[in-house]
Amino acid sequence: MYCLELAGDDDAFAAAESRAAAGNVEVVAPGVAVARSLDADRVRTLALTRRASALVATSDATVAAAETALDAAGIDRSGSVAVRARDVRGTAGVDTQRAERTLGAVLVARGFDVDLDDPDHELRAVFAGETCHLGWLVAESDRGYGDRAPTDRPFFQPGSMDPLLARALVNVAGARPGATVLDPMCGTGGLLIEAALVGADPVGVDAQRKMVRGARENLAEYGGATLLRGDATRLPLRDEAVDAVVFDAPYGRQSKIERHDLADLVSGALREARRVAPRAVVVGDRSWTDAARDAGWSVDATFERRVHRSLVRHVAVLEPDGTPRALGD
Repeated sequence: MYCLELAGDDDAFAAAESRAAAGNVEVVAPGVAVARSLDADRVRTLALTRRASALVATSDATVAAAETALDAAGIDRSGSVAVRARDVRGTAGVDTQRAERTLGAVLVARGFDVDLDDPDHELRAVFAGETCHLGWLVAESDRGYGDRAPTDRPFFQPGSMDPLLARALVNVAGARPGATVLDPMCGTGGLLIEAALVGADPVGVDAQRKMVRGARENLAEYGGATLLRGDATRLPLRDEAVDAVVFDAPYGRQSKIERHDLADLVSGALREARRVAPRAVVVGDRSWTDAARDAGWSVDATFERRVHRSLVRHVAVLEPDGTPRALGD
């Protein structure tokens, strides 16, 4: 079993993303999930999971209970160690420094040396709510999303999605090494950049020539992408051409793209997504679940991500439902 330390304050969404790297994920406490299997390399690509640890023991959320659980646990490691304790969101009310000293003493008594700078092993003591999870650190996610701010790219347009959310969305969609991920309304290419960084093959389509040029310029730093000018409601792709589709639908005043009104555009894009891929994630300033069902999708999960007071992003995770409908049906 593994303990996942989740980031942010939406545990359900973080857990959904973590399933790109872990199996049988279950949220068990504020900011904490457990999983039965784990791909450490994939954990490093997650936006909303900070760390994963191999579970040693669980206990009540007190230092004394954690000490007892660790003392009773079987430990098959040796060498140097550091203990790092967290009180997740302040929900357990424990003294983390005392926890580190107490648990470190247990390990010293078992033959470990303490090395806080470069230990062979790191024991995580994650106190959350009424539980404590003790585990050996296996992997940490690679951060640095601030280094890819949309305003720092060669081509920028207002309203671009922040990289952390973009990474989470492509992971939920199914981006992984070797997978082909399509954004049929790619804009400046933010989702495609994150797909490329997790090892996927990104494909972008946009109706505007300037967006295709700008996205190509932005993607050049990350290995490039296949970028096409085209209509999201009539994609220039064969059936089942990609592994996943993810797109951020136009918002508010962006209600008309060439000849389409917004509802027709998104509905048509969802139908085409159903034709070319077995899985999709659609984001918008409103729910598009009814349009998704009409396009032949089953809604696997929905989430709401508050950006600021006047904008909530609605996320829908879509799976196939029967046979895709033809445009105009």
